[in-house]
Amino acid sequence: MVRKKLTIASLFIPTMLCAALANATDTVRKPNVLVIVADDLGFSDTEPFGSEIRTPNINKLAKEGAILTNFHAGPTCSVTRSMLLTGNDSHQAGFGTMAEYLQPEQKGKPGYEGRLNKRVITLAEILKTQGYASFVAGKWHLGSTEDSNAKARGFDRSFTLMPGGAAHMDASQMFPGNYKARYLEDGKDINLPKDFYSSDFFTTKMISYMENDRKKGQPFFGYLAFTAPHWPLQAPDQYLKKYEGHYKEGYEKIRQARLERMIKLGIMPKGTKINNPLMDVFPAWEQLTESQKQDQIKTMQIYAAMIDNLDHNIGRVIDYLKRSGELDNTLILFMSDNGAESATPESLGTTEDKNGIREWVNATFDNSPKNMGRKGSYVTLGPQWAQVASTPLPYFKSFLANGGIHVPAIIRYPAKVKAGQINSETLHVMDFVPSVLDLTNTKRPENFEGNPILKLEGRSFLPIFSGKKLPERTLGWEFNTRRALYKGDWAIQYQAPPYGTGQWELYNRKTDPSYRINLALKKPEKVKELAADWDVYAKRVGVTEAPVRYKYGQMNCFYDKCIQPEFLKQVANQSTTAH
Repeated sequence: MVRKKLTIASLFIPTMLCAALANATDTVRKPNVLVIVADDLGFSDTEPFGSEIRTPNINKLAKEGAILTNFHAGPTCSVTRSMLLTGNDSHQAGFGTMAEYLQPEQKGKPGYEGRLNKRVITLAEILKTQGYASFVAGKWHLGSTEDSNAKARGFDRSFTLMPGGAAHMDASQMFPGNYKARYLEDGKDINLPKDFYSSDFFTTKMISYMENDRKKGQPFFGYLAFTAPHWPLQAPDQYLKKYEGHYKEGYEKIRQARLERMIKLGIMPKGTKINNPLMDVFPAWEQLTESQKQDQIKTMQIYAAMIDNLDHNIGRVIDYLKRSGELDNTLILFMSDNGAESATPESLGTTEDKNGIREWVNATFDNSPKNMGRKGSYVTLGPQWAQVASTPLPYFKSFLANGGIHVPAIIRYPAKVKAGQINSETLHVMDFVPSVLDLTNTKRPENFEGNPILKLEGRSFLPIFSGKKLPERTLGWEFNTRRALYKGDWAIQYQAPPYGTGQWELYNRKTDPSYRINLALKKPEKVKELAADWDVYAKRVGVTEAPVRYKYGQMNCFYDKCIQPEFLKQVANQSTTAH
């Protein structure tokens, strides 16, 4: 009788076990994905990367994840964002250049649409097929037409600034004209509340979307695209007060202190020296008048306050994820979209505007010492502090020298990424999408909505966190006549004087990370090899080069001194003659 009972019971065990395993499989949670992008944040502007600016939440993120010391983006905002969301080169995705600076020779060419085109597919569009909810809050800058806004490109909920920037406390614009910056929520125009501050509001929206706009247990992809610390520099009063009394020592000493901390932290190797091409071109700190020093001190205080507030809001998001039980199930990538911004009103506007947009700024905004950094002010960082932000790298945003494209990045995901590590593998923003597809075991379609999709340019970086080395590859860039290419430890770059030689320059990225020693004359065969690789890259992605006819990214001004390439002077002279 006992034997009979055991036999009957044994019949049920396999069935019950299979059912239990099936239920366990069903309840395995798919990982969430959150990418947090700062706007114009320099390589050394956060504590993990050597800054004196207080960023405890970013610091905690780094300690619980991995610091990526060799992460690269595009030279400007929309260029990078197009690559971040697609895994394709910007020339393939629709941003061979920024829409605002499209030249006649480029109009109508594939890859120069000035919006995300249909040859690429966004991560939001892919993950939607896997049951993900997708949210974006912050800067879009990837097209303002009905078929290119965030809603049209796969995001279930979206609150987006459509152009490249705006004031942080209202919808005041960055350039002359009778208009307000455009914001959309879920594809519809919307007005800002009176208590608006960009970083605070975007964070509140993202948390609201994650909390209220997905089904129970539904995985999400979040894209939190801050507009800080993009100009015009503005911050809430309580953050401005935190930095009163700081930065009196001037930009040279701040930069040296940052480098020393970077070496101590292991961000840069011992022996690294600062490459500061413009520090000797523009006045040194001790050459400034007292009034100019006070202006520069206040400017950097505002910039630091913006980054401090940015960090606070990153902490808010992390706290929400922790409270909701989602933190350790969420891959978090924090990065900047490009290097720090050097532009000043004098270097903005058309070549016909001798003083740029300075007269408009003076007539429209209140930049008195008391109001600097507050609502109604228009403050820019300028080239000297931008070089501090880039420490120890040369140049800044819009340049393909590594101060423009070598950006801070941190990743946290305990299931794959060991806490507290520093990883120096050469990575690219295009690697984000393939890595997420790898993590979620998702196949990318070859066709989408009736359109063939270009193959990915990026690759998964997940293997590096299990100790594997990725195969050597070439990485190319082109932006407004500037060129660059990486291959292994080598880099070549081309930029016109006064910023470069007007010829290909060659640098060893491993032994000379700040690009101080041009080896082109000593190793002409290596230059020839890499230049040929750049030609292959340019043909593959569809580069269409054209003369530059605008100041932005080409002219740099500091008080009454400006520098620019000779070709820009010729454009200005031609414009004057034509009139």
